[in-house]
Amino acid sequence: MALQASAFPNGFVAAIHAVGWAFIVPCFWFLDRLIAVCKSTTLEKSQRLEQECYLRPLEVFFGSITFFILFLATAPLAFLGFLLWAPLQACRRPFSYHRGMPSLPEKATNKGFELTGKASFVFASANLCLLPDSLARFNNLANTQRRATAIGQCIVQGISRPNIRILVDSPSSCGTLSPSSSILPTVNSPTYGATVSQHPDPAEMHDLNLNSNIDCVPNDDTKEPLNESTFPLLNSNRNSNQQDQSSQQNPRALSSQGLRQQSDVPWEISPLFPANVDILCLEEVFDKRAARKLTNILKLEFGHILYDIGVYACQPPCRCSSFKFFNSGLFLASRFPVLEAQYHCFPNSRGEDALAAKGLLSVKVLIGKNQKQKRVVGYFNCTHLHAPEGEGEIRCIQLKMVTKWIAEFQAANKQPDEDVVFDVLCGDFNFDNCSPDDHQEQSHSVFEEYKDPCRAGPGKEKPWVTGTLLEQPTLYEEDVNTPENLQRTLESEDLRKRFIAPPVPKADSPLVYPETDQPWIGRRIDYILYRESSISKQCQTEIEEVTFITQLAGLTDHIPVGLKLNVVMDSDSADE
Repeated sequence: MALQASAFPNGFVAAIHAVGWAFIVPCFWFLDRLIAVCKSTTLEKSQRLEQECYLRPLEVFFGSITFFILFLATAPLAFLGFLLWAPLQACRRPFSYHRGMPSLPEKATNKGFELTGKASFVFASANLCLLPDSLARFNNLANTQRRATAIGQCIVQGISRPNIRILVDSPSSCGTLSPSSSILPTVNSPTYGATVSQHPDPAEMHDLNLNSNIDCVPNDDTKEPLNESTFPLLNSNRNSNQQDQSSQQNPRALSSQGLRQQSDVPWEISPLFPANVDILCLEEVFDKRAARKLTNILKLEFGHILYDIGVYACQPPCRCSSFKFFNSGLFLASRFPVLEAQYHCFPNSRGEDALAAKGLLSVKVLIGKNQKQKRVVGYFNCTHLHAPEGEGEIRCIQLKMVTKWIAEFQAANKQPDEDVVFDVLCGDFNFDNCSPDDHQEQSHSVFEEYKDPCRAGPGKEKPWVTGTLLEQPTLYEEDVNTPENLQRTLESEDLRKRFIAPPVPKADSPLVYPETDQPWIGRRIDYILYRESSISKQCQTEIEEVTFITQLAGLTDHIPVGLKLNVVMDSDSADE
């Protein structure tokens, strides 16, 4: 589908839509505040107790009356706006496209693959729960606009930091050292709720050499300050880095930078987003203002952003049973130019999920050229499946649609003169790999096509994996209210039991979890999968890192996840 800045075919239609929406907004806002004033988060309740505030009943009573009256007063205007707004959705494109000038030029990001045939691609996915404020409060989250700003700033701070690796070859190096918290300059970050942590300032990060990959290997008794000669500089991982030879030679490199090698997958629980994320997928960005705030912040790092993804009103037209009040909630930011994009809406949603246009977004991005000057591309797909528990059959049908739509998209956009270097599927699948109630989804054929680096088999996780769904009532407790505290909690099996959502038992069956000699992991419903069968034959793929990210502690009820893939193209067979 053609990528346009506006979702509408011309300025006149866009203007009518803007007028209609302007008529709707006041009524919508008063309804939002009417519900929000009656629903408090646990953080707000605890703050009122600490302040010994006894005016809450009066606030609820008079606030409810005031907002209800204003809601009724603006309802006729909203109805008029609805009559303008709803019919225009039939000609609306399913997304808006922002193209800007990020801090790193595109040529620099693509240069390494052309020269060496090697590159690392970094992907991240996060569910942000950016619903209208009243609805977000049912997930124990509030202040959607403030959270959107704080989340965007956190993401930029994480991905714009230098990719620094420290090797400490000493008896004391057995502990985990997080480079982001130990050697980077830190300042007080904008906080929301109970989040009171320190993060690197983006301006300071840009003053550093972002293309540095530093390995430091001091002796046990070294007391001299580390100078420039101590830090051999390698290429950065902004898709121009080669494999870190020193890390391969010294197995302690992984643990000293926060990574741990267990089985065949290096993994990390990190207080920051991975450095230099190439493609970022966000879910539940339902609020339009929040989406614009994220776009304005993330465009500093990502030159290509798809937002307001989905459909509204009756889709297809004249079918009131499928009326959509919210878009899909998907949001995609890419460093690479988007060549093609396609969105599909799930037709089988039920209940509250049917109010949102959940579906699949598939994009084809341009990486650059290989050593033989052939165009190099990648495929990236993101989705958000049906949410209610106990309805696995709906999710299975949606997964079948996802694989079908991906196959059709790739077949329609495949070109004979290009090489495909990655094919990734990610998002909030709303089922885990440990709950007996999710056994249907766990055995779905999508896991035969795509690889899940965290999965040992149907219903069985690898022992180092952690759940990604937090218990909503405990979001602001001290053990999880900062990135550092949440990181420590996820690393402790006993603490995970308190703060990660437990598996869902099957109806009328007692839950036995975990099995003997197995760790307590909890519900992991956020996935990043990759496929090798659809990429070019001369490409070899290796997992460099799987990351569970705690940087958004207190800002969302999910743990974001990251995946770093190393791709090597055999130059001798590049023309095959």
